[in-house]
Amino acid sequence: MLWFVKLFYLIKAFIPRGLQLFLRRRLVRIQLRDCSSVWPINRSAAKIPEEWQGWPDNKQFAIVLTHDVEKVKGYKKVRQLAELDMKSGFRSSFNLIPERYKDDPELRAWLVKNGFEVGVHDLKHNGKLFSSPLTFEKSAVKINQYIKHWNAKGFRSGAMHHNLEWIGKLDISYDASTFDTDPFEPQADGVNTIFPFYFKPDGCKGDGFVELPYTLMQDFTLFVIMREKTNHIWKEKLDWIAANGGMALLIVHPDYLNMGTGQTGNEEYPAERYTDFLLYVKEKYAGRYWNALPSEIAEYIRKGKLHPKNDCQAVL
Repeated sequence: MLWFVKLFYLIKAFIPRGLQLFLRRRLVRIQLRDCSSVWPINRSAAKIPEEWQGWPDNKQFAIVLTHDVEKVKGYKKVRQLAELDMKSGFRSSFNLIPERYKDDPELRAWLVKNGFEVGVHDLKHNGKLFSSPLTFEKSAVKINQYIKHWNAKGFRSGAMHHNLEWIGKLDISYDASTFDTDPFEPQADGVNTIFPFYFKPDGCKGDGFVELPYTLMQDFTLFVIMREKTNHIWKEKLDWIAANGGMALLIVHPDYLNMGTGQTGNEEYPAERYTDFLLYVKEKYAGRYWNALPSEIAEYIRKGKLHPKNDCQAVL
């Protein structure tokens, strides 16, 4: 099965989009037969890190909302999605791809002014960032320029490809390119924790960075690939994370949200599934969660330098 996954992503760019979706849907159905013990919940990921000091103000758990903006279609819906978050009483981060669509400084400024965060999402999002050390090093120079220009503090790679040792070359406070458990990703090795952790690469001259794994299923996989009709998997996983005091980090793409304008497309799902989830969090856990921006989580963890991982073998 692993060879098929590698082959698929190697030739993905040459496969028509409709066929891509068909193949991924077939593949997921096969994978689901063997992953029930580790997905959507891998219970070993609830292990509390050594010297864990809990969340600020004795909150039970943290909720972190992130939005990866993949194409122009999604970029056009950024402000609308931000307003939806605000209306629900939440703040989030928007990860933008520097060299895929035209950047709008006014939009970035508006997001920050309204309490949101902007992160750098890959460079081109073409699947080649980690193809070789040299490719990554050349790209890292440009990525760092965008990080500085945007005054960004965090990074997330495309397709959740990751090598934390290499990512250490970026001038970031945090990275968000991993997950606790997700056997459906092209690089499916999870970090097996629902807590953020500090990581300092071997030989790193800097201060390292905080790794923020996503712990709630990506919307694209859940609603577009698996074609789930409800958000019950999000809610069930959230309840488990909350019970174990972890970090519920969600990735929602504006590209796939249907905001109620016209018929829902083949790669869309109703935005109500997302807003209903936010309402669930707000009502069931009122006063018990910390809705933090990724940079706020990173700052909090950095102060304690908790759960350092210097052995990259388990997390790459």
